Amino acid sequence: MTGLTGGLGRLRQEAIYRAGVSGTRPRVPTDAAALREAARRRCSTRAWAYVEGGAGEGRTMAANRAAFDRHEIVPRMLRDVVERDLSTTLLGVELPTPLLLAPVGAAGLVARDADVLIGRGAAAAGVPYILSCQGSSPMERTAEAMGDAPRWFQLYWSRDEDLVDSFLGRAAAIGAGAVVVTLDTTMLGWRPQDLNLGSLPFSQGIGIAQYTSDPRFSELVRQRLGGPARDVRVTPAAVRTLLSISREHPGGLLDNLRSPVPRAAVETFLDVYSNPALTWDHIATLRDRTSLPVVLKGILHPDDARKAVDLGVDAVIVSNHGGRQVDGSTASLDALVRVRAAVGEGYPLVLDSGVRTGADVFKAIALGADAVTLGRPHIYGLALDGWRGVADVVGNVLAEFDLTMGLSGVSSVAEIDSGRLVGVL
Repeated sequence: MTGLTGGLGRLRQEAIYRAGVSGTRPRVPTDAAALREAARRRCSTRAWAYVEGGAGEGRTMAANRAAFDRHEIVPRMLRDVVERDLSTTLLGVELPTPLLLAPVGAAGLVARDADVLIGRGAAAAGVPYILSCQGSSPMERTAEAMGDAPRWFQLYWSRDEDLVDSFLGRAAAIGAGAVVVTLDTTMLGWRPQDLNLGSLPFSQGIGIAQYTSDPRFSELVRQRLGGPARDVRVTPAAVRTLLSISREHPGGLLDNLRSPVPRAAVETFLDVYSNPALTWDHIATLRDRTSLPVVLKGILHPDDARKAVDLGVDAVIVSNHGGRQVDGSTASLDALVRVRAAVGEGYPLVLDSGVRTGADVFKAIALGADAVTLGRPHIYGLALDGWRGVADVVGNVLAEFDLTMGLSGVSSVAEIDSGRLVGVL
């Protein structure tokens, strides 16, 4: 998608309306509610519980949406907005739009080779994809599918420091533009939708492909199975065995895993995937361990944002993990306003959690974000039409963003500021 000046929204409208003349309707709904409902019908019960579920009673998810609703756009007239420039610069890289695809773990519940499909859809739509550490496709395969399209890599900080280094090295090798350290999931939140089904995808081998494709992780599995003298490797065939066993035993109980290699892989993953002892001291080591820009995801408190700046962290993603970790947490959009005030202008901030529409993108930028990430909606598109569905969801959000800019009297992303809104600041 190139040349994003002058009418992305109108071009998309025209394509849909022209197809409608011959009776063709969009395969992927263009509004958030219908998109969600269509995806719900396509997903299994386990997949929907994981993708759509949140922490506790879902108060944080509701707060994310309520925060957007509290702010209203005030359009200005007679501004000559024939040409609209959606481009922005993030971490020194010029991007055609201020939208990135958020990492979503265990998307393999929704589609086979999910991360490859998401990456391909992101590349087709012209937006960066933050590859999930808990992905269902190895990062190398996803990167290959994306070609030269921009990608970042999300890192869950493992209990095993050698595994952290291995992931960092692999991320650099696939051309990642940054490493995104997720801070808010050092342990899983209380997620009743999954708990009521007794369903944890990782215990079924879904969402651990970055690990089973990693040489250091294979070494950890060998040690669990009896030490380096055992000639055992975690191979794709072993993982396929694990997945076939999971299908035979939907409960995913480890006792049902009859092959020792996949069972050991799952148990090793559950032991090491995340580190509750993570501190700022760990983050400070990254400058000596990678040349990639470092981004911290999960910051909500202004003091934490200031600490990140003081440590030389390159950017922050303001996020409450889509409401999946702490029930009753502050909304990400509300936190964004406070974080921006704390770090000042010019420091790169990305808003994550609750974004559903192009108007949401506009509001987030007006309140201080340099870019936003799109999470659940791109998974809805994946469920409906694979990589094309991902690209269609992105295309729809960006088309609405473009039209919102024009109809609000804005011709460039740089012009969007808090003066374009009224509401609770």
